[in-house]
Amino acid sequence: MTADIGISEENRKSVANILSKILADEFVLFTKTKQAHWNVEGNDFYDKHKLFDEQAGQIAETIDSVAERIRTLGHLVPGTLKAFLEQSHLTENAPAENDSQSFISELLSAHEAIINHIRSNINLFANDYEDLGTSDFITGLMQEHEKTAWILRAHLK
Repeated sequence: MTADIGISEENRKSVANILSKILADEFVLFTKTKQAHWNVEGNDFYDKHKLFDEQAGQIAETIDSVAERIRTLGHLVPGTLKAFLEQSHLTENAPAENDSQSFISELLSAHEAIINHIRSNINLFANDYEDLGTSDFITGLMQEHEKTAWILRAHLK
C-alpha cells in the first residue's frame, strides 16, 4: 500500500534514503559505544562502564525511532551490517588505548559527525522535500546528540 501522507513518493523516497544513512550512523555509533562499555579500563572503570551502557541504551531507542520513521514514510529499512557500513559516515575506528578518555574522545567525534550530518538535512527535508515531520524528527535527534556530546566533552575537562 502506498502511504498517502501529503508527501510525494519521490520526496518520501529521497527522505527515506537520507534517513537510512542516519540509521547507519546510529548503528555504527551504537557498536562503538558498546565497545567502550565492554572494554573500558582504568580507575574510573565502573562509572564509565555504566555511562557507556546508558548511552548505548539511548542510541538503541534512537535506532528504533529512525527505522520506524522510514517505515512511516512507506519504505523498507536496511537491516544488515554490510548495508550499515556501506551507508555510514562513521568508521569503525577503535582507540589505541582502552582508557575512558580515549573512548570518550572517539565517541565525541562520532556524535559531532552525526550532529553535523543531521543539521545539514533539517532544512532540506522541510524546504526541498516538503516533509516538516521528518525535519522536526531529526531536529530532536540532533538535540539528543548535542546533549550527549556536551556530557562527553565535560568528561574531557
